[in-house]
Amino acid sequence: MTPDHDAPTFPPLMWGEPAQGNAFDHACMRATMGCDAGLVAYVLGPLQVEAALVFAPEVPLGKAMAMLPLCGVGLQNALGALAPPEVAVHLGWEGGIRVNGAGCGRFRVMASDVDPAAMVDWLVVGFALPLLPEDDARATPDRTALYAEGCADIAPPALIESWSRHTLNWINRWETEGPQPLHAEWRGLAFGIGEPAAPEGQSGTFLGIDEDFGMLLRTGTATRLIPLTTLLESPP
Repeated sequence: MTPDHDAPTFPPLMWGEPAQGNAFDHACMRATMGCDAGLVAYVLGPLQVEAALVFAPEVPLGKAMAMLPLCGVGLQNALGALAPPEVAVHLGWEGGIRVNGAGCGRFRVMASDVDPAAMVDWLVVGFALPLLPEDDARATPDRTALYAEGCADIAPPALIESWSRHTLNWINRWETEGPQPLHAEWRGLAFGIGEPAAPEGQSGTFLGIDEDFGMLLRTGTATRLIPLTTLLESPP
């Protein structure tokens, strides 16, 4: 078999596997089959780039959910390294990605269990990022695509490679330095702090995050905590 010169290369402890369909679903399937942590499933589509990383957390799920914002910071850092300097990338608490203020893809997360106290067998975090706008972009002015924002020179394999490297760097920092550096980085990239929010149908003002990246939501005179585990998709 001849090598695929368009395939991304990955840092130590990670390896890639092209997905035939959806990268996130592929990674979750492989995780349920018992694959090792570090697998990156990816799709290099003409309209969209996708990648999903398999984790094997050694802390309870409530703590391990920090991998969702961590992977988001990794993507922002990757785009910051590859995109023109005027391109602004921000992250929504619920996994949304914003490029120059408009929605541009999102992250998803799934684990083998949904109990915050559980020691889960696996955790998968993945993203899908549109490269080209939809046919009628005027109908959705609040959504955009990467190439419509001055990033047409970014090759999808290079983006996935850069994301994996930056994400691995943040994993290492999270393990050795604790959550504080990630907290500081994420807050500087967060979209919507101080603005109205409606996570899980609960309306209020997004005040910030707690130590485990749960949303602090002010509703009237009360402040509620919305844990990141509410974003988990149901495992198969």
